[in-house]
This record gives sequence, C-alpha cells and structure tokens, in this order.
Amino acid sequence: MNQPKRGAFVNFFVFVWEALNFSRRLVLNGLFLLVIGLILFAVLKGGPKLEERNAFVLAPKGRIVEQFSSDPASRAIGQLTGDTVAEVQLRDLVRAIDSAASDKRIERMVIRTDQMAGGGFAALREVGAALKRFKDSGKQIVAYAENMDQAGYYLAAHADEIYLHPSGAAILEGIGRYRAYYREALEDKLGVKIHLFRVGEYKSFAEPYIRDSASPEANEADLYWMTDIWQRYLGEIAELRELDAATLQAQIDGLDTEVAAVQGDLGQLALRMGLVDELKTADEFRALMIERGVEDEENHTFRQVNLDDYLGFLDREKLPFDSRPKVAVVVAQGGIADGELPQGQVGGVSTSALIRRAREDEDVKALVLRVDSPGGGVFPSEQIRREVELTRAAGKPVVVSMANVAASGGYWISMNAQEIYADASTITGSIGIFGLFFTAEQPLERIGVRTDGVGTTRIAGAFDITRPMDPMVGNILQTVIEDGYRDFINRVAEARGKSYEDADKVGRGRVWSGAQALELGLVDKLGGLRDAIEAAAGYAALEKDAYQVSYVEKQPTPFEAFLANMGKNATARAVAGRLGLPEGLAQQPVVRQLREEIELMSPPVRGLPARVLAHCLCSAE
Repeated sequence: MNQPKRGAFVNFFVFVWEALNFSRRLVLNGLFLLVIGLILFAVLKGGPKLEERNAFVLAPKGRIVEQFSSDPASRAIGQLTGDTVAEVQLRDLVRAIDSAASDKRIERMVIRTDQMAGGGFAALREVGAALKRFKDSGKQIVAYAENMDQAGYYLAAHADEIYLHPSGAAILEGIGRYRAYYREALEDKLGVKIHLFRVGEYKSFAEPYIRDSASPEANEADLYWMTDIWQRYLGEIAELRELDAATLQAQIDGLDTEVAAVQGDLGQLALRMGLVDELKTADEFRALMIERGVEDEENHTFRQVNLDDYLGFLDREKLPFDSRPKVAVVVAQGGIADGELPQGQVGGVSTSALIRRAREDEDVKALVLRVDSPGGGVFPSEQIRREVELTRAAGKPVVVSMANVAASGGYWISMNAQEIYADASTITGSIGIFGLFFTAEQPLERIGVRTDGVGTTRIAGAFDITRPMDPMVGNILQTVIEDGYRDFINRVAEARGKSYEDADKVGRGRVWSGAQALELGLVDKLGGLRDAIEAAAGYAALEKDAYQVSYVEKQPTPFEAFLANMGKNATARAVAGRLGLPEGLAQQPVVRQLREEIELMSPPVRGLPARVLAHCLCSAE
C-alpha cells in the first residue's frame, strides 16, 4: 500500500523538528559528559592536601550507627549533591579521632554537635573513650554549639573548654520510655481481637495491644535498667566537668526553678549550672580559633579539616596491600527478620552468609560479631546463632561485642560466642519470646460481613482472621511459645554454664543494663569493640599489630566503588556544588517506634500464622 507523499511545508517542518531534537540531545549529552569529565578530573587530581597546624572539626551529622543503612551508590551521590543520609558510622568517628591524636598536622580538635541526631549510650561512650585517648596525647579539645541535646552534650563534656551561643541551650532531661497503648482503640472501638501468647511477666513488647497502660512489672524493670544507665551518664558528666552529680540531678528535677532564676535565658542557665565555660557568638568563637591556630583567608575561618575529608586523606595514605591475617567483624544492626535484607537490618539468610564467608576465608583467624539489635524473628535468630556455633566448631574463635542494644533475639545470636563483651550501658537480656495473632470478625460483622463454611478438620481455616479463634488453637499456640521459651532458656543455660533455673531467673523477658548483665553472668566482660577485637586476636594467638581488622559486608559493585570514591573526594563535591546540583532531596525521616511495630505485626513468612518473636522494644537516648 502506497504511503501518501508529504508536502514541501510538512517536510520542512519535520526537518526543523529533527534538527532541533538532534541539537537538544547533543547539548544535553555534551553537558553530561562535561560534568562527568570535571568530576573525573577532580577525582584523579586528588582530595584536599592536609596542611600543618589544622584543627580537626568533629561534627557528626545525623545518628551514630554501626553500619550505614543505605547503599554505597546512594551515599556517594548524596555526598556529591549535599543530599546525604543523616548517619555517621561509629567506626569512622573512632578511627578519625585516634588517627588525629597521633597526626602531627592536627593541632587540636573542635567538637560541633549541632547536627548530631542522637545515638545510643554505648556508642557515645565508645566515642568518649576515643576523645579521652586524644586528650591523653596532649592535644586540646574545644567544643562549640548553638544548641546541645543530651547526646551531643556528652561528647562536648570531654572538651577542655565548652562554648555555647548566647541564645542557645544545653538541656539534660534524663531517660524516659513512654509508649502508645492501643487496646481500647483496637478492641473496644474497632472490635479487633488481640491474642497474645507469651512466657515471662517482664516480656512487655506486646502490652500496648492488650493493656491501656504499662504493667507494674514493665515499669519496675524499665526503671531499674534506665536508672543504672542514667546514673552512669550523670556521673561521667559530673566528673568531666568537675561538678557534683547529686546537685546536677537536683537541678534537672527542679528545672522550672532554675529557669525562673535566670528569667528564661537558657544560655545563662547552662553557664550557671556549670555545663559550659563561656557564651560566645559564632564569629567570636571563630576569632578565638584563628587566634590559637592559623587563619584560612580564603574561607574566612580558621584552618581546619572535617571528618569526611580527613577520612578520605587517611584512606589515600593506607597501604594498598596488607598480607597480615585478619580479625573479621560482622555487624548485626537492626531488627532480625527472615531472608536477605539490606544493611541496617539483620537477615537470617544475609547475616548468616556474612558469618559463613568469614569462616571460609583462610585469611580470617577470628571473628567479632558486633550486635546492635533489639531482636525480631525467632527462626532467623536461630539461623545466625547456628552459624556462630559452626564457626567456633571450625576452630575460629568468635567474640561478641554488644553495642547499644543486644536484647531478645539480639541476645539469642550472641550467647554462643566464646566471650561476650558489653558496654556498661548496653541494653541486653530480655530473654523471652511471644506470639501475636489478630482476628477481625467483629469489625466485619458491623458492616454486615460474616464468614461461614466447612473444613475437613477442626483446625482447617482456624487461622483465618475473619473468624473467631478456636480455644484449641489458642492452646496450641501457647504450648508452642512455652516450648520456644524453654528452648531459649536451655540454650542460654548451656552457653553460659548455668542451670535451667538460674537462667530462667534472669530471663522471663526482663531487660538489664550491661553492668547488671555482667553481675548476672549474661556477659563476660565490660568493654567496647576495640576490646572485643583484641580479645578475639588473643584467642587466635595473634600478636598486637600482627593482624588487620576487616569488616565483612556486602561488596559494592565496581560502579558503586567508583561513586563512593567520588563521594569522598572534596574537590569532586566542590565541583558538583558549583554546578548547582540539588541539595536536600534524599533526607529521610528517622524511623521510629510505630513503623517498627507495624513491620513486626505483618504476616509471617514461614511456619505458624501467628508471629513468633524474640524482640525487645527497648532503647535509651
């Protein structure tokens, strides 16, 4: 079939359009290649050169975490665009501080915690220990902030001098744990039936679904471990600032009187309480640092190097090849769930694979499992525990280092280690399991929907949430949960050399601080990751400085590694900034309690239709 011929005018229009389209693609592709070329040039040219007499500015942005929750490519692009995920790795903070202590080009440290978004007490204490080592090197630490929360102030308290903006505040408020309770809304208002199966009067995770307020047992247990952690925090602050802890506690309890005494001026309040040494505006502090150090005339400030640039400098200095034997570190951070999960979560399959990879690596002589998890599913916890057991059976020592939280399932995966280290303020224990099942027959009846039918057995369709739960099924589930609890206690007793009765006494879902857990025999020693690594090396008969520490993590693709290197390059970031790449597009809100609870209550992947969990909704910041 012949196509109709186009007229001259139409042909001319098509020609113009195609020419414009070609020109547009040519310009855009040219610009794209120009951007890539400029960034590649910046990368090849190298990062910032560290001059003499620098101030190392420690300004953590976001939460202090054990492991980034985003992939390398996303982080690198975020670094180039100024659109970073609000996280900083604990290991990076400690490495930078320890390196700066012996770096002759670093004259002093300046702590800025304005953009820090919290971190557990155990993580803060690890950073604090590194700050003490920095001070022991003879170098000065100065802290400045416009505002300081409790976590930020802990780091600032290690400084020789603390300065606060006159309009700022430094508030210590203590530790609290308050939760939303849903029973009335779910049961009375909506008609949803909640079926809870548990062992242990202290296993309080699911109480919001069956109660309107906390049980006396939950309040008793929470106040016990929180008081221990708070008193330690307060005692350390008082010692660092040469204050009286009892007086400081009284001032916090009587904060209304204290605020009234300074007529609402929170900067003056911090000065009056001895929390800071002097009030200074940002320009006054900058002038002080220029006077003590070297002026950076180009940037109109004092000569300094920030955390990212300093880490990049250290990475470039590192020897490319290290043939020493390895002490491997596997991080188990976040909730424990089935299958393959990304960083920031603990997958039964993915975390087990990392432990297995370390075990099968001939260069790895010992393993440290760094646990920062409130637990989760029983089955994936058992998968990971088994890999720890197999690694020890293969002749490689395993030491657990408990971070902020290693409770419930987090304790399950820890208990078979050769030795367990915890910080005194680690939250641990909560040895217990529970199951939850919801039925919604009443809400459906209210809108005129009913369920009926037949089955070949009594339990056929028994887990249909549109039907009432048969008491027989409830009995089955409770029996299964009780068996699971006995299994947990038996494993703890065997791993920790206790009788069943003694293990049960410290179990029953009760939470402990690390210091309390040491007294109860749930952990072996108090210490941080550094101590655990040294212990693991000792078990493997590795001499000091005769081994390297290697984190076993999902390997980035070559493209992700390329992007990561670009993201670390300060010149590349500057080029991206000059080209006007957008800022602030990938900031994610902090994941909090409600989303975690909703995820845990989602349908199970395997086994019983009821969720069987070893989880502790416990944290302290």
